[in-house]
Amino acid sequence: MKPTIYDVAKKAGVSIATVSYVMNNQKVGKKSKEKVLKAMKELNYKPSVLASALTGKRTSTIGFLLPDLANPFVAEMARRVEDRAHERGFNLVICSTDFDTKKEALYTSLLRQKSVDGFILAGGFKNVEVIKELLQENIPVVLLAESHSSISVNSVKVDDFAGGYEVTSHLISLGHEKIAVIAEDVTSSQERIRGYKQALRDKGLEIDESMIVTSDSSWEDGKRLAGELLDISEPPTAIFACNDILAIASIFAARERKLSIPYDLSIVGFDNTLLSRSSDPPLTTVEQPIHDMCSRVVDFLIEEIEGKSKTKQRIIMLPRLIIRKSTGVCRLKNKV
Repeated sequence: MKPTIYDVAKKAGVSIATVSYVMNNQKVGKKSKEKVLKAMKELNYKPSVLASALTGKRTSTIGFLLPDLANPFVAEMARRVEDRAHERGFNLVICSTDFDTKKEALYTSLLRQKSVDGFILAGGFKNVEVIKELLQENIPVVLLAESHSSISVNSVKVDDFAGGYEVTSHLISLGHEKIAVIAEDVTSSQERIRGYKQALRDKGLEIDESMIVTSDSSWEDGKRLAGELLDISEPPTAIFACNDILAIASIFAARERKLSIPYDLSIVGFDNTLLSRSSDPPLTTVEQPIHDMCSRVVDFLIEEIEGKSKTKQRIIMLPRLIIRKSTGVCRLKNKV
């Protein structure tokens, strides 16, 4: 059975209040303090996180809500955020929300009950009302790979518009004019589509809204949507998938139709995960500066927790197109 604050007080021969004062670095006589610390050490007593929170002490714990741990990019974010948090002396509690606004509200509430010091909310967090409630209660919040223009909050993300523009420009440079997009129902994908459309406009190409489809982010749905695009009478010669999972799913859909990548169809992903490097063929994709993004967002949050943050910042980092073997010259003779 774990020792309690009562056990410490009894062993040290002092009151419970004195033990509490020592735990919270309040003024206590030197001898009494030494007795309490000695008793805590001998009993191997560790104050509970909740008990510390109830006395107004920080818990050194961060709540991290992310959309889908099955996504390699999200899993890598979690690892890097955890590493940086530990470097700064904080623990991390991770919850996967599955892009579900009800889960976002539920997990946020549960973590608040555990008195976390602040929240990191990762890309795809949709429940704006929850964010507003946290801010109204002066609970530190930062956004990672996400931003909401209507809310004043620190955020760190990649320039999704620039990523979409660069992908599309690359495909156009290879002669592709009928380029499809498989997106997610999140803000980042909307920005990537905006970049895609701007690149088409800048090259004087028509925007065909039927070439833009939205997935539920699963591999199965991505494969289904890619198949539907490839089965139309005038299919795209290239597919821009808004994450690497959807891109790999598109490769499988193409192979089922005996299409060769990139000879018959070029495919581009986004995130530069392990999937992109191990796929066959290796995937052309967009790299996000994930290490810098995660380090910056943890530092932002801790500054807020420690009361050092005076202004809100929205940091937008540049993406980088990684060209591999899944994209090639368009060989369609009668291009649209």
